[in-house]
Amino acid sequence: MVNISELKKQILLEDIADSELERLSKITQELSLKKNEFIFKEGEDTKDIYMIRSGKIEINKVTPDGWKQTLAVLTAGSFFGELSILEKRKHEANASAIEKSELLKLSKEDFEKMEKDDISLALQILKKIALIMSKNLRRMNDKFLNALINY
Repeated sequence: MVNISELKKQILLEDIADSELERLSKITQELSLKKNEFIFKEGEDTKDIYMIRSGKIEINKVTPDGWKQTLAVLTAGSFFGELSILEKRKHEANASAIEKSELLKLSKEDFEKMEKDDISLALQILKKIALIMSKNLRRMNDKFLNALINY
């Protein structure tokens, strides 16, 4: 069982009440990764959402000619794989540890069960995902517009 204080450190869960974190702690799993270990690869089915306890995770895509393009480097507190709980799809990128890392994992199956058994908690998590995705999209749009204006 994951310690509640560890869950509170995650941006995705920071606003959730202790009583609800207690329930989450029972279904959240801990993962230890070695440097260069893959969490998932492009083309695999999506199935979990991951929260970074420590270390760094690289999200990348390999071009048809074999060039690896880094899309993001995520650090402690960040999460990824969130689309797996929103839709059934294949991963569109790779995720691997670029240093020894500790993750917390919430499976799609457990999240779907939570949607049936504790809709309030599931809704809080989905709302936080939406807010963070919206913030990231605005930031990317600002960068894109600034690049266009300054071109």
